[in-house]
Amino acid sequence: MYGYTPPIDDYRFLLREVLGFDAAVGELGMEIDAELAATVLEEAGKLCAERLHPINREGDEHGSRLVDGAVRTPPGFADAYREFVSAGWASLSGDPLYGGQGLPFLLQLWLDEMVSAANLSFGLFPGLTRGASEAIAAHASDALKATYLPRLVSGEWTGAMALTESSAGTDLALLKTKAEPKGDDSYAVTGQKIFISSGDHDFGGNIVHLVLARLADAPAGVKGISLFLVPKYLPDADGGFTVRNDMSVGALEKKMGIHAQPTCVMNYDGAIGWLVGEPHRGLAAMFTMMNAERLMVGIQGLGVAGAAYQQAASYAKERLQGRSADGSANHVAIVEHADVRRMLLNIRAFVEGARALGGWVALQLDRAHHHADPGERAKADALVALLTPVVKAAFTDFGFESAVQAQQVFGGHGYIREWGMEQYVRDARIAQIYEGTNGVQAMDLVGRKLSVAGGTVVQGFFDLIAADLARAGGSAVAVRTDEALVRLREATVALQGVDLDTAGAVATDYLRLFALVAMGWMWARMAAAAARNNTAFNSTKLAIADFYAKRLLPQTAGLVEGILANDRSFARLSAEAF
Repeated sequence: MYGYTPPIDDYRFLLREVLGFDAAVGELGMEIDAELAATVLEEAGKLCAERLHPINREGDEHGSRLVDGAVRTPPGFADAYREFVSAGWASLSGDPLYGGQGLPFLLQLWLDEMVSAANLSFGLFPGLTRGASEAIAAHASDALKATYLPRLVSGEWTGAMALTESSAGTDLALLKTKAEPKGDDSYAVTGQKIFISSGDHDFGGNIVHLVLARLADAPAGVKGISLFLVPKYLPDADGGFTVRNDMSVGALEKKMGIHAQPTCVMNYDGAIGWLVGEPHRGLAAMFTMMNAERLMVGIQGLGVAGAAYQQAASYAKERLQGRSADGSANHVAIVEHADVRRMLLNIRAFVEGARALGGWVALQLDRAHHHADPGERAKADALVALLTPVVKAAFTDFGFESAVQAQQVFGGHGYIREWGMEQYVRDARIAQIYEGTNGVQAMDLVGRKLSVAGGTVVQGFFDLIAADLARAGGSAVAVRTDEALVRLREATVALQGVDLDTAGAVATDYLRLFALVAMGWMWARMAAAAARNNTAFNSTKLAIADFYAKRLLPQTAGLVEGILANDRSFARLSAEAF
């Protein structure tokens, strides 16, 4: 396996030339500029390349293990986590009120990309902790915030979320975990949860579980779910957290990928917990964490794709095989073959377009949190909500496809373990499933987000793209993205207000169409920026933008044709016919 090279040059280009970072954060009163931001990312990249990437392969081979009821992570993981925390990376975008550094979320998002590229299993520990912190900050009592947030924000303690049960996956109305009041302000939580990432580990410190459960008087369905903070260790008489709570790891899930990440079956046997938010309003509180995690999961897909591309490109430049296209040379590097270049460019066009789009969404999240004008905060928040399912589903779908294509570049060597490519494929697969499957994300986009505010949010986003394309000049990618935007508008109008079956039949295609247009918009912005100066870096950008325009954007025509066909063949067969 080759090493990992953090994409700092690309980050710097996006910060300076494409996303308008200095003006964006200056409007929010943040005292950081593009050069300092790039320096921060460069330092983070060193840790990812030198510390996290080297233990990725061994972590996959060794896996996390359950020994005498306690989780043991692979060699090097606990030390790497402590190094990650001591260097301040866990608190990068954390609230300064609780010891965080308060840096723009854009830096957090690109840190997540590099961590996911270097070691996806590792990245779940700080990522889930950050999500738990955000849910507690938004919904918990002041006492819980004061006790738990400083240590979660710093990374001294870690977080996990416990939603899923064997009979309750996406349909949380079926969950059976119970919570009974103890007579003070605490509750006894009893039940079993499955698929709990980072449920236990050997890093030291507390592990704070956010657990969905029902109170005895809860109404049926999702309206009867409450959220509880259930720590692994409870406070003792001296205020230290040394008392073991009545919760345990029943088993570790045996999984296709992310072997180093302890995915736990958790048993809560009257474990002590505290209510987060209002009774029976737990799902709303948990969605604060879930929406943050969905953005993170999308970036996982991007990170794995970028890492797999680097491996494949390095291999393609070294592997000698076949003759040149004109027959003049024998045993050429396979990067000379057109089909190999096609696969590499497919991946790279996605990675760089998604990196820019993810960065734009991150800046909107900063506006939603920090802009002085409540109206601007609301607009930005609506855009983030609209694009969250797109980032989660499209980035992980394209990310998995990219990992498979990168594996294909290696031929037979990609299928065996020696080169490590099959790990990227196995690891990338989970991102399409957890935090709400991609089909659920597509239904969220079509069934909910398109109709928000009477459709004005999505149309406003399309208008924003159209205005940018008009300013981007007559590049191929700007022209063809504008054509694709017309198709997207037509499909959007056709889907607003349709019945559930019709929406379900085309939602996945619509989300892919939406993502292709949104990334085309970013490529148009990048092409316009690259055209200003004649450098090798910019020439490469322009070539990839052209590839995106001519090879990826044409997919939008077929997608729209299928969406508008109003095909009902999916409904003709009885359930027994399947």
